[in-house]
Amino acid sequence: MTHSQLPAIITASTVTKHYNQTYALAGVDLTIGLGESLAIMGPSGSGKTTLLHCLAGIIRPDDGDIRLLPTDRSAAAQITSLKEAGRTALRREVFGFVFQQGLLLPELSAEDNVALAAMLSGMTRPAATDHARAWLTRLGLADHLRKRIGQLSGGQAQRVAIARAQVTQPVVTFADEPTGALDSATSAEVLSELLASTTGRGSTLVVVTHDETVAARCSRVVRLADGRIVSDSAHQQATQYVQNGR
Repeated sequence: MTHSQLPAIITASTVTKHYNQTYALAGVDLTIGLGESLAIMGPSGSGKTTLLHCLAGIIRPDDGDIRLLPTDRSAAAQITSLKEAGRTALRREVFGFVFQQGLLLPELSAEDNVALAAMLSGMTRPAATDHARAWLTRLGLADHLRKRIGQLSGGQAQRVAIARAQVTQPVVTFADEPTGALDSATSAEVLSELLASTTGRGSTLVVVTHDETVAARCSRVVRLADGRIVSDSAHQQATQYVQNGR
């Protein structure tokens, strides 16, 4: 299925964000499909992380409109007009997050890190613990449930971060350089698990990366420069699709 055939899950229109006199985003238009894996690339300072944070409701753009479209698992929302409480609920219940350093709580075990995310979304502690164990087992960490984060390798810690992000079954998972601190072999394994747990179950993955190897495994690549989209592989695929007479 081409990008144009996927139902949209997030739309962004003329999104602008500036810091003092510098534009981090200069009028970005982007439609993200349900079930696609989108890599956002660009040089340092191109606006890729700012775009991810705006899409996820972490920061509010100065201008423009970002909308979450309805699915059978989430209601529609105009992200840019939500108050902080609404955006917090969205991040807790509809979105999942995986960051380069994991941002896990070092004083808690792997199991408790994941269960805490589930409890914050409304699960009871027993249900949250069951879900945490199931996800960690699925990701190959059945023997490490009670270990603290400092007792795990980098790859294992990122698997905990993926389990924490997926335990609430988010509609969209945002990942910011999720493999940036890992060696190439571990990076490939972690990315496989991240793709399987997101697009593998029909949800969306949006990943900021500088790694062409990571981008090549995503279904779509958007490249930014100076706060603007300068290329979008979805458009290239659509053009090729038409040229082939399909």
